[in-house]
Amino acid sequence: MAVALALTGAATAQEVKRTELGRSPVSGVEGKEIVVQLVEIPPGATSYRHFHNGEEVFYVLEGGIAQMPGKEAKERPAGEHGINQREVPHAGYTVTGDKPVKILSVYVVDKGKALQVPVP
Repeated sequence: MAVALALTGAATAQEVKRTELGRSPVSGVEGKEIVVQLVEIPPGATSYRHFHNGEEVFYVLEGGIAQMPGKEAKERPAGEHGINQREVPHAGYTVTGDKPVKILSVYVVDKGKALQVPVP
């Protein structure tokens, strides 16, 4: 029984955790909203390829090592930041090593549409 619980815990620990910190309409812009999320990717978890129905600004709060399929692992250092443009696929990496990657993401997106759309 303890082994089953330990295995369940390990499987759960390898999922990306997204915590919504806030959501608000964009002042003066009909149909748009701002969403703020804390994204935590533990070792072994994969941030699957996806796009957004709007722009994403991200800032790496706690860095780690990430690996894209077929490529060498590389550092995602704390302080790394950038902008992911509307409907441009990104991510698709797995966190390796022993440290999770924690990212603060701010989205300006179409209200009522999916925040994240998976892509192959």
